[in-house]
Amino acid sequence: QVQLVESGGGLVQPGGSLRLSCVASGSIFSINAMGWYRQAPGKQRELVAAITSGRRPNYAESVKGRFTISRDNAKNTVYLQMNNLKPEDTAVYYCNAEIRSRRGSGVYVTANYWGQGTQVTVSS
Repeated sequence: QVQLVESGGGLVQPGGSLRLSCVASGSIFSINAMGWYRQAPGKQRELVAAITSGRRPNYAESVKGRFTISRDNAKNTVYLQMNNLKPEDTAVYYCNAEIRSRRGSGVYVTANYWGQGTQVTVSS
């Protein structure tokens, strides 16, 4: 069993900052890419930022220069620092990770996991 738990969402005024965290726990052998997605009401879920196991980041155009993704491999944790937040950043933010688990002697399974989501609201 693998679980992703997010924290750090909330209400912030335009121009403000928030830091999201996501901790992976359970039967983990290794973690490949980790990332953050968001889904606003009436819209499809979209990629916000992702980071490889080697800490190479990738960002959506709409957040470049404002958001920073990072990870602590020793803690199985990924972070999203969000600065200069705008009302259009309002959404539920979901953590995602590709995790390899050991299921038995010499048996490994890689699967994609999602967190439960954390609400970010940017409003004055």
